[in-house]
Amino acid sequence: MTASLVLTVESVLSIVSTLSSGMEIVHVYTKLHSEFGRQCLFSDRPAELLVDVPADQSLASQFTQRTRRDQSLQASRDMSEHRVNTKRFESESCGLNHEEGGWPKDVNHQVMEQTIRFRKKVEKDESYINSILQLGSVMEHCIRQNNAVDIYQDCFEDGEMPEEHQEPPSAKTINVFRDPNELKRTVTGLSWHPDGGEKLAAAYSCLEFQKTSRDMSLDSYIWDIENPNRPELSLKPASPLVCLEYNPKDCHSLVGGSYNGQIAYWDSRRGSQPVETSSVEHSHRDPVYKIIWLQSKTGTDTFSASTDGQVLWWDVRKLSEPTERLVLDPSREGNPERALGAISLDFESTMPTKFMVGTEQGLVVSCNRKAKTPTEKVVCTYDGHQGPVYALQRNPFFPKNFLTVGDWTARIWSEDIKESSIMWTKYQMSYLMDACWSPVRPSVFFTVKMDGVLDMWDILFKQNDPTLSLKVCDEALYSLRLQDNGRLVACGSQQGEATLLEISSGLSTLQKNEKSLLAAMFERETKREKILEARQREIRLKERSRSEQSRSEDGGREDIDQSPLQLMARAEEDFYVLTETEKKGKEREDQDLSSEL
Repeated sequence: MTASLVLTVESVLSIVSTLSSGMEIVHVYTKLHSEFGRQCLFSDRPAELLVDVPADQSLASQFTQRTRRDQSLQASRDMSEHRVNTKRFESESCGLNHEEGGWPKDVNHQVMEQTIRFRKKVEKDESYINSILQLGSVMEHCIRQNNAVDIYQDCFEDGEMPEEHQEPPSAKTINVFRDPNELKRTVTGLSWHPDGGEKLAAAYSCLEFQKTSRDMSLDSYIWDIENPNRPELSLKPASPLVCLEYNPKDCHSLVGGSYNGQIAYWDSRRGSQPVETSSVEHSHRDPVYKIIWLQSKTGTDTFSASTDGQVLWWDVRKLSEPTERLVLDPSREGNPERALGAISLDFESTMPTKFMVGTEQGLVVSCNRKAKTPTEKVVCTYDGHQGPVYALQRNPFFPKNFLTVGDWTARIWSEDIKESSIMWTKYQMSYLMDACWSPVRPSVFFTVKMDGVLDMWDILFKQNDPTLSLKVCDEALYSLRLQDNGRLVACGSQQGEATLLEISSGLSTLQKNEKSLLAAMFERETKREKILEARQREIRLKERSRSEQSRSEDGGREDIDQSPLQLMARAEEDFYVLTETEKKGKEREDQDLSSEL
Protein backbone atom coordinates (compact mmCIF):
# COMPACT_ATOMS: atom_id res chain seq x y z
CA MET A 1 0.00 0.00 0.00
CA THR A 2 2.72 2.47 0.87
CA ALA A 3 4.74 1.87 -2.29
CA SER A 4 1.77 2.61 -4.59
CA LEU A 5 0.95 5.84 -2.80
CA VAL A 6 4.36 7.46 -3.44
CA LEU A 7 3.83 10.77 -5.23
CA THR A 8 6.37 12.88 -7.01
CA VAL A 9 6.56 16.62 -7.15
CA GLU A 10 5.37 16.70 -10.77
CA SER A 11 2.24 14.58 -10.00
CA VAL A 12 1.30 16.77 -7.06
CA LEU A 13 1.70 19.91 -9.15
CA SER A 14 -0.46 18.44 -11.94
CA ILE A 15 -3.23 17.45 -9.50
CA VAL A 16 -3.24 20.85 -7.88
CA SER A 17 -3.41 22.60 -11.24
CA THR A 18 -6.25 20.33 -12.39
CA LEU A 19 -8.34 20.85 -9.31
CA SER A 20 -7.89 24.59 -9.50
CA SER A 21 -8.92 24.79 -13.17
CA GLY A 22 -11.60 22.15 -13.12
CA MET A 23 -10.03 20.27 -16.08
CA GLU A 24 -9.44 16.53 -16.45
CA ILE A 25 -6.05 14.93 -15.94
CA VAL A 26 -4.33 14.36 -19.32
CA HIS A 27 -0.78 13.26 -18.36
CA VAL A 28 0.67 12.09 -15.12
CA TYR A 29 4.45 11.95 -14.67
CA THR A 30 5.64 9.74 -11.92
CA LYS A 31 9.19 9.27 -10.56
CA LEU A 32 10.56 8.10 -7.28
CA HIS A 33 11.78 10.93 -5.11
CA SER A 34 14.95 8.98 -4.23
CA GLU A 35 15.95 8.94 -7.93
CA PHE A 36 15.27 12.61 -8.49
CA GLY A 37 18.54 14.56 -9.21
CA ARG A 38 20.88 11.56 -9.04
CA GLN A 39 24.05 11.72 -11.22
CA CYS A 40 24.70 9.28 -14.06
CA LEU A 41 26.81 6.27 -13.18
CA PHE A 42 28.96 4.73 -15.92
CA SER A 43 30.58 1.31 -15.85
CA ASP A 44 33.24 -0.47 -17.98
CA ARG A 45 32.17 -3.38 -20.15
CA PRO A 46 33.87 -5.33 -22.94
CA ALA A 47 33.34 -4.34 -26.58
CA GLU A 48 30.48 -6.03 -28.38
CA LEU A 49 29.80 -6.28 -32.09
CA LEU A 50 26.50 -4.63 -33.00
CA VAL A 51 26.53 -4.85 -36.84
CA ASP A 52 28.69 -6.95 -39.19
CA VAL A 53 28.44 -6.22 -42.93
CA PRO A 54 30.54 -8.75 -44.92
CA ALA A 55 32.22 -7.73 -48.21
CA ASP A 56 30.30 -8.44 -51.40
CA GLN A 57 32.75 -9.51 -54.10
CA SER A 58 30.09 -9.28 -56.80
CA LEU A 59 30.00 -5.51 -56.52
CA ALA A 60 33.77 -5.18 -57.26
CA SER A 61 33.19 -5.23 -61.04
CA GLN A 62 31.12 -2.03 -60.80
CA PHE A 63 34.08 0.00 -59.38
CA THR A 64 37.37 1.22 -60.95
CA GLN A 65 40.39 1.12 -58.61
CA ARG A 66 42.00 4.52 -58.09
CA THR A 67 45.74 4.98 -58.39
CA ARG A 68 47.33 5.19 -54.94
CA ARG A 69 49.12 8.43 -54.15
CA ASP A 70 51.12 9.25 -51.01
CA GLN A 71 51.08 12.76 -49.61
CA SER A 72 52.89 14.01 -46.50
CA LEU A 73 51.24 16.39 -44.10
CA GLN A 74 52.93 18.71 -41.61
CA ALA A 75 50.96 18.90 -38.41
CA SER A 76 52.30 22.32 -37.44
CA ARG A 77 51.79 25.93 -38.33
CA ASP A 78 53.73 27.32 -41.30
CA MET A 79 56.53 29.64 -40.22
CA SER A 80 58.71 32.13 -42.09
CA GLU A 81 62.21 33.27 -41.06
CA HIS A 82 63.71 36.67 -41.78
CA ARG A 83 67.11 38.07 -40.82
CA VAL A 84 67.60 41.69 -39.88
CA ASN A 85 70.89 43.45 -39.23
CA THR A 86 70.34 45.65 -36.20
CA LYS A 87 72.44 48.69 -35.47
CA ARG A 88 75.41 48.15 -33.18
CA PHE A 89 74.87 49.53 -29.72
CA GLU A 90 77.68 51.78 -28.60
CA SER A 91 77.98 52.86 -25.00
CA GLU A 92 80.06 55.69 -23.65
CA SER A 93 81.52 55.87 -20.16
CA CYS A 94 81.90 59.27 -18.56
CA GLY A 95 84.05 59.79 -15.50
CA LEU A 96 84.56 62.61 -13.05
CA ASN A 97 87.71 63.27 -11.04
CA HIS A 98 86.72 64.39 -7.58
CA GLU A 99 89.03 66.80 -5.81
CA GLU A 100 89.00 67.86 -2.19
CA GLY A 101 86.27 70.44 -1.77
CA GLY A 102 84.49 72.46 0.90
CA TRP A 103 87.18 75.13 1.17
CA PRO A 104 86.57 78.86 0.59
CA LYS A 105 87.80 80.36 -2.68
CA ASP A 106 90.56 82.30 -0.98
CA VAL A 107 92.02 79.09 0.59
CA ASN A 108 94.22 76.84 -1.56
CA HIS A 109 93.77 73.33 -0.15
CA GLN A 110 97.09 72.20 -1.64
CA VAL A 111 99.00 74.64 0.58
CA MET A 112 99.18 73.11 4.05
CA GLU A 113 99.80 76.45 5.85
CA GLN A 114 96.55 77.97 4.54
CA THR A 115 94.47 74.92 5.50
CA ILE A 116 95.94 74.80 9.03
CA ARG A 117 95.27 78.51 9.48
CA PHE A 118 91.65 78.14 8.32
CA ARG A 119 91.06 75.12 10.62
CA LYS A 120 92.29 77.07 13.67
CA LYS A 121 90.01 79.96 12.74
CA VAL A 122 86.95 77.67 12.48
CA GLU A 123 87.72 75.81 15.72
CA LYS A 124 87.68 79.11 17.68
CA ASP A 125 84.16 79.90 16.46
CA GLU A 126 81.39 79.33 19.07
CA SER A 127 78.91 77.96 16.50
CA TYR A 128 81.45 75.28 15.54
CA ILE A 129 81.59 74.00 19.14
CA ASN A 130 77.78 73.97 19.45
CA SER A 131 77.43 72.08 16.17
CA ILE A 132 79.94 69.44 17.28
CA LEU A 133 78.10 68.98 20.60
CA GLN A 134 74.75 68.53 18.83
CA LEU A 135 76.13 66.10 16.24
CA GLY A 136 78.04 64.17 18.90
CA SER A 137 74.92 62.76 20.56
CA VAL A 138 73.49 61.62 17.19
CA MET A 139 76.79 60.01 16.24
CA GLU A 140 77.09 58.28 19.60
CA HIS A 141 73.60 56.78 19.18
CA CYS A 142 74.53 55.40 15.71
CA ILE A 143 77.78 53.92 17.02
CA ARG A 144 76.02 52.18 19.90
CA GLN A 145 73.41 50.86 17.50
CA ASN A 146 76.12 49.38 15.26
CA ASN A 147 77.93 47.79 18.20
CA ALA A 148 74.76 46.14 19.49
CA VAL A 149 74.88 43.45 16.76
CA ASP A 150 78.07 41.86 15.46
CA ILE A 151 77.40 41.56 11.74
CA TYR A 152 80.65 39.60 11.24
CA GLN A 153 79.78 36.88 13.75
CA ASP A 154 80.05 33.37 12.34
CA CYS A 155 77.14 31.39 13.76
CA PHE A 156 78.21 28.10 12.14
CA GLU A 157 81.90 28.14 12.87
CA ASP A 158 82.03 24.66 14.43
CA GLY A 159 79.78 22.98 11.88
CA GLU A 160 81.29 20.87 9.12
CA MET A 161 80.90 22.36 5.70
CA PRO A 162 79.48 20.01 3.06
CA GLU A 163 81.93 18.99 0.38
CA GLU A 164 81.39 20.85 -2.84
CA HIS A 165 80.80 18.92 -6.01
CA GLN A 166 83.97 19.04 -8.08
CA GLU A 167 83.00 20.28 -11.53
CA PRO A 168 85.11 19.33 -14.56
CA PRO A 169 87.66 21.94 -15.70
CA SER A 170 86.21 24.36 -18.23
CA ALA A 171 86.50 27.91 -19.55
CA LYS A 172 84.16 30.25 -21.39
CA THR A 173 84.74 33.42 -23.39
CA ILE A 174 83.48 36.60 -21.71
CA ASN A 175 84.54 39.34 -24.12
CA VAL A 176 86.78 40.00 -27.11
CA PHE A 177 88.58 43.35 -27.40
CA ARG A 178 89.56 44.06 -31.04
CA ASP A 179 92.10 46.52 -32.36
CA PRO A 180 89.92 49.41 -33.67
CA ASN A 181 92.37 50.22 -36.49
CA GLU A 182 92.17 48.88 -40.04
CA LEU A 183 95.75 47.59 -40.01
CA LYS A 184 95.75 45.02 -37.21
CA ARG A 185 98.73 44.71 -34.87
CA THR A 186 99.85 42.03 -32.42
CA VAL A 187 98.88 42.30 -28.75
CA THR A 188 102.41 42.06 -27.34
CA GLY A 189 101.68 42.94 -23.71
CA LEU A 190 98.80 42.83 -21.21
CA SER A 191 98.40 44.25 -17.71
CA TRP A 192 95.46 44.15 -15.28
CA HIS A 193 94.28 47.15 -13.28
CA PRO A 194 95.59 46.66 -9.70
CA ASP A 195 92.38 47.86 -8.03
CA GLY A 196 89.77 45.14 -8.66
CA GLY A 197 90.91 44.19 -12.16
CA GLU A 198 88.05 46.03 -13.91
CA LYS A 199 90.35 47.42 -16.63
CA LEU A 200 92.86 45.80 -18.97
CA ALA A 201 95.80 47.64 -20.53
CA ALA A 202 97.01 46.22 -23.86
CA ALA A 203 100.18 47.10 -25.79
CA TYR A 204 99.97 46.84 -29.59
CA SER A 205 102.94 46.62 -31.96
CA CYS A 206 104.20 44.77 -35.04
CA LEU A 207 107.28 42.68 -34.24
CA GLU A 208 107.75 41.23 -37.73
CA PHE A 209 110.94 42.56 -39.30
CA GLN A 210 110.32 45.31 -41.89
CA LYS A 211 106.56 44.63 -41.93
CA THR A 212 105.60 47.93 -40.29
CA SER A 213 103.60 50.28 -42.50
CA ARG A 214 103.55 54.08 -42.34
CA ASP A 215 99.76 53.96 -42.00
CA MET A 216 99.94 51.66 -38.98
CA SER A 217 98.71 53.23 -35.75
CA LEU A 218 101.08 53.75 -32.80
CA ASP A 219 98.36 53.77 -30.12
CA SER A 220 97.83 51.31 -27.30
CA TYR A 221 94.63 51.10 -25.29
CA ILE A 222 93.07 50.68 -21.85
CA TRP A 223 89.84 48.65 -22.02
CA ASP A 224 86.93 48.41 -19.60
CA ILE A 225 86.19 44.68 -19.40
CA GLU A 226 82.43 45.40 -19.49
CA ASN A 227 82.62 47.48 -22.69
CA PRO A 228 84.39 45.85 -25.64
CA ASN A 229 82.98 48.34 -28.18
CA ARG A 230 85.35 51.23 -27.53
CA PRO A 231 88.56 51.60 -25.48
CA GLU A 232 88.31 53.70 -22.35
CA LEU A 233 91.61 55.50 -22.99
CA SER A 234 94.11 55.64 -25.84
CA LEU A 235 97.81 55.85 -25.02
CA LYS A 236 99.81 57.75 -27.66
CA PRO A 237 103.54 56.95 -27.49
CA ALA A 238 106.23 58.14 -29.89
CA SER A 239 106.89 54.53 -30.92
CA PRO A 240 104.66 51.40 -30.69
CA LEU A 241 104.60 49.83 -27.22
CA VAL A 242 105.92 46.28 -26.84
CA CYS A 243 105.16 46.01 -23.10
CA LEU A 244 102.93 47.90 -20.68
CA GLU A 245 102.57 47.64 -16.89
CA TYR A 246 100.27 49.13 -14.25
CA ASN A 247 101.86 50.42 -11.05
CA PRO A 248 100.65 48.08 -8.24
CA LYS A 249 100.80 50.98 -5.74
CA ASP A 250 99.14 53.63 -7.95
CA CYS A 251 96.27 52.50 -10.17
CA HIS A 252 96.57 55.61 -12.37
CA SER A 253 100.23 55.13 -13.30
CA LEU A 254 101.48 53.05 -16.22
CA VAL A 255 104.93 52.55 -17.72
CA GLY A 256 105.64 51.12 -21.16
CA GLY A 257 108.60 49.96 -23.22
CA SER A 258 108.67 51.05 -26.86
CA TYR A 259 109.83 49.42 -30.07
CA ASN A 260 112.61 52.01 -30.47
CA GLY A 261 113.94 51.35 -26.94
CA GLN A 262 112.41 54.35 -25.13
CA ILE A 263 110.59 54.21 -21.80
CA ALA A 264 107.33 56.18 -21.39
CA TYR A 265 105.29 56.97 -18.28
CA TRP A 266 101.55 57.79 -18.22
CA ASP A 267 99.10 59.12 -15.65
CA SER A 268 95.59 58.15 -16.79
CA ARG A 269 94.15 61.26 -15.14
CA ARG A 270 96.23 63.50 -17.42
CA GLY A 271 95.06 62.08 -20.73
CA SER A 272 96.58 60.13 -23.60
CA GLN A 273 99.98 61.81 -23.87
CA PRO A 274 102.88 60.47 -21.78
CA VAL A 275 103.95 62.49 -18.77
CA GLU A 276 107.63 61.54 -19.14
CA THR A 277 109.64 59.88 -21.92
CA SER A 278 113.25 58.75 -21.77
CA SER A 279 115.75 60.27 -24.17
CA VAL A 280 116.85 58.21 -27.16
CA GLU A 281 120.54 58.62 -26.30
CA HIS A 282 120.20 57.01 -22.85
CA SER A 283 117.56 54.39 -23.72
CA HIS A 284 117.80 50.86 -25.06
CA ARG A 285 119.02 50.32 -28.62
CA ASP A 286 116.53 47.49 -29.29
CA PRO A 287 112.84 46.95 -28.47
CA VAL A 288 112.03 46.82 -24.75
CA TYR A 289 110.44 43.39 -24.29
CA LYS A 290 109.75 43.58 -20.55
CA ILE A 291 109.43 46.24 -17.86
CA ILE A 292 108.58 45.68 -14.17
CA TRP A 293 107.79 48.00 -11.26
CA LEU A 294 110.05 47.65 -8.22
CA GLN A 295 109.02 47.84 -4.58
CA SER A 296 110.35 51.09 -3.16
CA LYS A 297 109.36 53.81 -0.72
CA THR A 298 108.45 56.23 -3.52
CA GLY A 299 106.72 53.62 -5.72
CA THR A 300 108.29 55.16 -8.84
CA ASP A 301 111.18 52.75 -9.57
CA THR A 302 111.16 50.35 -12.52
CA PHE A 303 113.63 48.29 -14.50
CA SER A 304 113.55 47.14 -18.11
CA ALA A 305 115.18 44.50 -20.32
CA SER A 306 115.92 44.55 -24.04
CA THR A 307 117.58 42.44 -26.72
CA ASP A 308 120.49 44.93 -26.75
CA GLY A 309 121.83 42.97 -23.75
CA GLN A 310 121.16 45.60 -21.10
CA VAL A 311 119.03 45.81 -17.98
CA LEU A 312 118.31 49.44 -17.02
CA TRP A 313 116.83 50.85 -13.80
CA TRP A 314 114.65 53.98 -13.97
CA ASP A 315 112.86 56.52 -11.79
CA VAL A 316 109.71 57.60 -13.67
CA ARG A 317 109.89 61.05 -12.08
CA LYS A 318 113.10 61.65 -14.05
CA LEU A 319 113.49 59.55 -17.18
CA SER A 320 116.28 61.61 -18.70
CA GLU A 321 118.76 58.81 -17.92
CA PRO A 322 118.72 55.44 -16.11
CA THR A 323 119.75 55.27 -12.46
CA GLU A 324 121.64 51.98 -12.93
CA ARG A 325 122.84 49.75 -15.77
CA LEU A 326 123.78 46.06 -16.12
CA VAL A 327 125.28 44.36 -19.18
CA LEU A 328 124.33 40.67 -19.48
CA ASP A 329 127.80 39.39 -20.31
CA PRO A 330 128.11 35.67 -19.37
CA SER A 331 131.89 36.10 -18.98
CA ARG A 332 131.13 38.68 -16.22
CA GLU A 333 133.35 41.33 -17.82
CA GLY A 334 130.57 43.77 -18.80
CA ASN A 335 131.42 43.67 -22.50
CA PRO A 336 128.40 44.84 -24.59
CA GLU A 337 129.64 42.93 -27.65
CA ARG A 338 129.28 39.60 -25.86
CA ALA A 339 126.04 40.50 -24.09
CA LEU A 340 123.04 38.15 -24.23
CA GLY A 341 119.81 39.62 -25.58
CA ALA A 342 117.14 39.81 -22.86
CA ILE A 343 113.59 38.93 -23.85
CA SER A 344 111.90 38.14 -20.50
CA LEU A 345 112.30 39.36 -16.93
CA ASP A 346 111.15 38.33 -13.45
CA PHE A 347 111.28 40.04 -10.06
CA GLU A 348 109.88 38.67 -6.80
CA SER A 349 109.05 41.24 -4.12
CA THR A 350 109.98 38.78 -1.34
CA MET A 351 113.52 38.68 -2.82
CA PRO A 352 114.25 42.39 -3.37
CA THR A 353 117.90 41.91 -4.32
CA LYS A 354 117.42 39.05 -6.80
CA PHE A 355 116.02 39.07 -10.31
CA MET A 356 116.16 36.72 -13.30
CA VAL A 357 116.50 37.38 -17.04
CA GLY A 358 115.50 35.10 -19.93
CA THR A 359 117.65 35.51 -23.03
CA GLU A 360 117.40 34.94 -26.78
CA GLN A 361 120.07 32.23 -26.55
CA GLY A 362 117.94 29.98 -24.29
CA LEU A 363 119.81 30.83 -21.07
CA VAL A 364 118.24 32.07 -17.83
CA VAL A 365 120.56 34.46 -16.00
CA SER A 366 120.20 34.86 -12.24
CA CYS A 367 121.44 38.26 -11.01
CA ASN A 368 122.03 40.13 -7.77
CA ARG A 369 121.29 43.84 -7.92
CA LYS A 370 123.11 44.80 -4.71
CA ALA A 371 126.45 43.38 -5.85
CA LYS A 372 129.17 45.98 -6.37
CA THR A 373 131.09 44.55 -9.33
CA PRO A 374 129.76 43.15 -12.66
CA THR A 375 131.36 39.80 -11.78
CA GLU A 376 129.23 39.51 -8.64
CA LYS A 377 126.03 40.78 -10.26
CA VAL A 378 125.73 37.78 -12.61
CA VAL A 379 125.32 34.93 -10.12
CA CYS A 380 124.68 31.88 -12.32
CA THR A 381 122.99 30.67 -15.51
CA TYR A 382 120.47 27.93 -16.30
CA ASP A 383 120.60 26.30 -19.74
CA GLY A 384 117.61 24.29 -20.92
CA HIS A 385 115.92 25.71 -24.04
CA GLN A 386 116.80 25.51 -27.71
CA GLY A 387 115.45 28.99 -28.45
CA PRO A 388 114.50 32.30 -26.81
CA VAL A 389 113.02 32.14 -23.32
CA TYR A 390 109.75 33.96 -23.97
CA ALA A 391 108.34 33.67 -20.43
CA LEU A 392 109.93 33.52 -16.98
CA GLN A 393 108.12 33.60 -13.63
CA ARG A 394 108.71 32.38 -10.09
CA ASN A 395 106.02 30.34 -8.39
CA PRO A 396 104.16 32.79 -6.08
CA PHE A 397 103.94 30.13 -3.31
CA PHE A 398 107.41 28.55 -3.77
CA PRO A 399 109.77 31.32 -4.98
CA LYS A 400 112.73 28.92 -5.27
CA ASN A 401 110.98 27.21 -8.16
CA PHE A 402 110.39 29.09 -11.41
CA LEU A 403 108.70 28.44 -14.75
CA THR A 404 110.23 29.05 -18.19
CA VAL A 405 108.81 28.74 -21.70
CA GLY A 406 110.88 28.41 -24.85
CA ASP A 407 110.98 26.37 -28.07
CA TRP A 408 108.27 23.68 -27.73
CA THR A 409 108.32 23.01 -23.97
CA ALA A 410 107.54 24.54 -20.59
CA ARG A 411 110.02 23.75 -17.80
CA ILE A 412 109.97 24.06 -14.01
CA TRP A 413 113.33 24.72 -12.35
CA SER A 414 114.80 24.75 -8.87
CA GLU A 415 117.36 27.35 -7.85
CA ASP A 416 119.57 24.60 -6.40
CA ILE A 417 119.84 22.67 -9.69
CA LYS A 418 121.84 24.40 -12.43
CA GLU A 419 122.29 21.56 -14.90
CA SER A 420 118.67 20.79 -15.82
CA SER A 421 115.05 21.47 -14.92
CA ILE A 422 113.27 19.26 -12.39
CA MET A 423 110.03 18.96 -14.43
CA TRP A 424 109.07 19.64 -18.02
CA THR A 425 106.25 19.10 -20.48
CA LYS A 426 106.58 16.95 -23.54
CA TYR A 427 107.39 18.67 -26.82
CA GLN A 428 104.33 20.33 -28.34
CA MET A 429 103.44 20.54 -32.03
CA SER A 430 103.40 24.37 -31.95
CA TYR A 431 105.78 26.95 -30.54
CA LEU A 432 105.03 28.17 -27.00
CA MET A 433 104.97 31.97 -26.69
CA ASP A 434 103.99 32.85 -23.11
CA ALA A 435 103.17 31.30 -19.73
CA CYS A 436 102.28 32.27 -16.17
CA TRP A 437 101.45 30.68 -12.81
CA SER A 438 98.01 30.85 -11.25
CA PRO A 439 98.01 33.43 -8.41
CA VAL A 440 95.68 31.28 -6.25
CA ARG A 441 96.65 27.65 -7.04
CA PRO A 442 100.36 26.78 -6.68
CA SER A 443 100.20 23.71 -8.95
CA VAL A 444 98.41 25.35 -11.91
CA PHE A 445 100.04 27.25 -14.77
CA PHE A 446 98.90 28.41 -18.21
CA THR A 447 100.60 28.45 -21.63
CA VAL A 448 99.67 29.85 -25.05
CA LYS A 449 100.85 28.53 -28.41
CA MET A 450 101.14 29.71 -31.99
CA ASP A 451 98.23 27.53 -33.11
CA GLY A 452 95.82 29.66 -31.02
CA VAL A 453 95.43 27.14 -28.17
CA LEU A 454 95.40 27.99 -24.45
CA ASP A 455 96.64 25.10 -22.27
CA MET A 456 95.88 24.86 -18.55
CA TRP A 457 98.19 22.54 -16.59
CA ASP A 458 97.66 21.05 -13.14
CA ILE A 459 100.88 19.17 -12.34
CA LEU A 460 99.33 17.49 -9.30
CA PHE A 461 96.65 15.98 -11.54
CA LYS A 462 98.58 15.31 -14.77
CA GLN A 463 102.20 15.93 -15.76
CA ASN A 464 102.27 14.71 -19.38
CA ASP A 465 99.18 16.44 -20.76
CA PRO A 466 97.31 19.66 -19.98
CA THR A 467 94.21 19.45 -17.82
CA LEU A 468 92.30 21.59 -20.31
CA SER A 469 93.12 22.75 -23.86
CA LEU A 470 91.00 25.47 -25.41
CA LYS A 471 91.08 26.77 -28.97
CA VAL A 472 90.82 30.53 -28.42
CA CYS A 473 91.22 31.74 -32.01
CA ASP A 474 92.65 30.76 -35.39
CA GLU A 475 95.64 33.13 -35.10
CA ALA A 476 98.78 32.76 -33.04
CA LEU A 477 98.59 33.77 -29.34
CA TYR A 478 101.49 35.95 -28.20
CA SER A 479 100.64 37.21 -24.70
CA LEU A 480 98.91 35.95 -21.56
CA ARG A 481 97.94 37.51 -18.22
CA LEU A 482 95.83 36.32 -15.25
CA GLN A 483 93.76 38.49 -12.96
CA ASP A 484 94.80 38.57 -9.28
CA ASN A 485 91.79 36.48 -8.22
CA GLY A 486 92.79 33.74 -10.70
CA ARG A 487 89.32 33.59 -12.29
CA LEU A 488 89.82 35.71 -15.44
CA VAL A 489 92.55 35.18 -18.03
CA ALA A 490 93.34 37.46 -20.99
CA CYS A 491 95.07 36.23 -24.17
CA GLY A 492 96.48 38.49 -26.90
CA SER A 493 96.57 37.31 -30.53
CA GLN A 494 98.56 38.22 -33.63
CA GLN A 495 95.58 39.97 -35.25
CA GLY A 496 95.01 42.41 -32.38
CA GLU A 497 92.33 40.50 -30.44
CA ALA A 498 92.48 40.37 -26.65
CA THR A 499 90.20 37.51 -25.56
CA LEU A 500 88.88 37.48 -21.99
CA LEU A 501 87.99 34.05 -20.57
CA GLU A 502 86.52 32.92 -17.26
CA ILE A 503 87.84 29.60 -15.97
CA SER A 504 85.96 27.18 -13.74
CA SER A 505 86.18 27.22 -9.95
CA GLY A 506 88.14 23.95 -9.91
CA LEU A 507 91.11 25.70 -11.56
CA SER A 508 90.73 28.94 -9.60
CA THR A 509 90.13 27.70 -6.03
CA LEU A 510 92.83 26.42 -3.69
CA GLN A 511 92.43 22.69 -3.12
CA LYS A 512 92.83 20.79 0.15
CA ASN A 513 96.48 19.96 1.03
CA GLU A 514 97.61 21.36 -2.32
CA LYS A 515 100.57 23.32 -0.92
CA SER A 516 101.97 20.40 1.08
CA LEU A 517 101.56 17.96 -1.81
CA LEU A 518 103.27 20.28 -4.27
CA ALA A 519 106.08 21.00 -1.80
CA ALA A 520 106.69 17.26 -1.44
CA MET A 521 106.67 16.87 -5.24
CA PHE A 522 109.18 19.69 -5.77
CA GLU A 523 111.42 18.29 -3.01
CA ARG A 524 111.28 14.79 -4.47
CA GLU A 525 112.08 15.93 -8.00
CA THR A 526 114.89 18.20 -6.76
CA LYS A 527 116.43 15.31 -4.83
CA ARG A 528 116.20 13.08 -7.90
CA GLU A 529 117.99 15.64 -10.07
CA LYS A 530 120.69 16.07 -7.42
CA ILE A 531 121.33 12.32 -7.44
CA LEU A 532 121.51 12.35 -11.24
CA GLU A 533 123.88 15.32 -11.15
CA ALA A 534 126.16 13.56 -8.67
CA ARG A 535 126.10 10.43 -10.80
CA GLN A 536 126.96 12.37 -13.94
CA ARG A 537 129.80 14.10 -12.10
CA GLU A 538 131.12 10.74 -10.97
CA ILE A 539 130.96 9.40 -14.53
CA ARG A 540 132.90 12.40 -15.84
CA LEU A 541 135.61 11.90 -13.25
CA LYS A 542 135.91 8.24 -14.17
CA GLU A 543 136.11 9.06 -17.86
CA ARG A 544 138.76 11.66 -17.17
CA SER A 545 140.80 9.26 -15.07
CA ARG A 546 140.46 6.57 -17.77
CA SER A 547 141.58 8.97 -20.48
CA GLU A 548 144.61 9.97 -18.43
CA GLN A 549 145.41 6.34 -17.74
CA SER A 550 145.09 5.44 -21.42
CA ARG A 551 147.62 8.13 -22.28
CA SER A 552 150.16 6.84 -19.75
CA GLU A 553 149.71 3.17 -20.59
CA ASP A 554 150.08 1.70 -24.05
CA GLY A 555 147.44 -1.01 -23.77
CA GLY A 556 145.84 -3.71 -21.68
CA ARG A 557 143.03 -1.82 -20.03
CA GLU A 558 139.59 -3.15 -19.25
CA ASP A 559 136.66 -2.00 -21.31
CA ILE A 560 134.27 -0.61 -18.75
CA ASP A 561 132.38 1.76 -21.02
CA GLN A 562 128.67 1.81 -20.55
CA SER A 563 125.89 3.07 -22.79
CA PRO A 564 123.86 6.17 -21.75
CA LEU A 565 120.77 3.98 -21.22
CA GLN A 566 122.67 1.77 -18.79
CA LEU A 567 123.96 4.81 -16.92
CA MET A 568 120.45 6.27 -16.61
CA ALA A 569 119.02 2.96 -15.42
CA ARG A 570 121.76 2.66 -12.80
CA ALA A 571 121.21 6.24 -11.57
CA GLU A 572 117.46 5.62 -11.34
CA GLU A 573 118.08 2.41 -9.38
CA ASP A 574 120.35 4.28 -6.96
CA PHE A 575 117.67 6.96 -6.50
CA TYR A 576 114.95 4.45 -5.61
CA VAL A 577 117.31 2.60 -3.22
CA LEU A 578 118.09 5.87 -1.45
CA THR A 579 114.41 6.88 -1.13
CA GLU A 580 113.47 3.44 0.22
CA THR A 581 116.26 3.67 2.80
CA GLU A 582 115.05 7.10 3.95
CA LYS A 583 111.44 5.85 4.08
CA LYS A 584 112.39 2.90 6.27
CA GLY A 585 114.40 5.20 8.54
CA LYS A 586 111.39 7.47 9.04
CA GLU A 587 109.16 4.49 9.80
CA ARG A 588 111.61 3.32 12.46
CA GLU A 589 111.66 6.78 14.04
CA ASP A 590 107.83 6.82 14.14
CA GLN A 591 107.78 3.37 15.76
CA ASP A 592 110.33 4.46 18.39
CA LEU A 593 108.26 7.55 19.22
CA SER A 594 105.05 5.53 19.53
CA SER A 595 106.76 2.96 21.79
CA GLU A 596 108.08 5.74 24.05
CA LEU A 597 104.58 7.28 24.32
